[in-house]
Amino acid sequence: MSSPLVQAQNLKKYFKIKGRGELHAVDDVSFTINEGETFGLVGESGCGKSTIGNLVMRLLDPTEGKLLYRGKNIYESSREEKTELCKKMQIIFQDPYSSLNPRKTIRSILGESYQIQKIGKSKEEQEMLVRELCDRVSISHGILDYFPHELDGGMRQVVGIARALSLSADFIVCDEPVSSLDVSVQAKVINLLMDLQKELGLSYLFISHDLSVVKHISDRIAVMYLGEIVEQADTKTMFANTMHPYSLALLSAVPQVSVGKKVERIVLQGDVPSPINPGVGCRFAPRCWMASERCKTESPKLTEVEPGHFVSCFYADKASANSSLAKKIKGVKKND
Repeated sequence: MSSPLVQAQNLKKYFKIKGRGELHAVDDVSFTINEGETFGLVGESGCGKSTIGNLVMRLLDPTEGKLLYRGKNIYESSREEKTELCKKMQIIFQDPYSSLNPRKTIRSILGESYQIQKIGKSKEEQEMLVRELCDRVSISHGILDYFPHELDGGMRQVVGIARALSLSADFIVCDEPVSSLDVSVQAKVINLLMDLQKELGLSYLFISHDLSVVKHISDRIAVMYLGEIVEQADTKTMFANTMHPYSLALLSAVPQVSVGKKVERIVLQGDVPSPINPGVGCRFAPRCWMASERCKTESPKLTEVEPGHFVSCFYADKASANSSLAKKIKGVKKND
């Protein structure tokens, strides 16, 4: 069995809003990513998933909580330890254009990490390392003198992937790496990430709003809503026995090609609660078709309902067993 590589323990990130209070972007989130595994983090825009990616990469400081890499809390690391962590933990950003320096050639972008870390005894050796990196991700050596704006979006993202691999990282945060790409290009980038994982034994935190993409690449999936994880399970269980109402709504929204049968869709109604100073009760309650008075006064805890399957809902069993989508695509028909 794979051993834990990255462990988030009760991570919180609050942003102070002048005159209004604190925005709870990430609120008491815990998860584990094992070696060689892809952990998918999914949710709609504004749920806090990219903030988690930034916390993991130390681009933001947490309000509370720990993040362990191989058992060591990275927030308590020394300068020397942080330097080594920079080599082992890398990130692929959502926008492949803004994440690359427009004034540098692809050769300079890929070779920069070798220069900073003083890897390679000469420019010739560093050039050889850059070319080896290109070969690993199937980049033609002919584009090394190009600038980012001279490449299409898919090739720019492949350059971003190559840059993340330059220092032999074993853990990579993929922050919606294909959301800005065409569908055909998305498939190529996803397949490249999966091939590299098999070849190099990489572990991924894969952040996305698209469940169909997450299903294809992830071993386990966590669903986020307004700063909290509301459901977590392995990929097969998540799609075969979805139990949280919000997860069901996300799943029903996945585009499907169906012949001769109509797929139920959940159209969520009601207002999204403000993440600023959230009160008691379930944060999904204002949009949930199953909400009761209890949901408005008590906050459900993330509970293990079956081995490896965690759900934060008082009526998880009812949501799974009584939904029409549970029998079709694990969805629910929203009551008018």
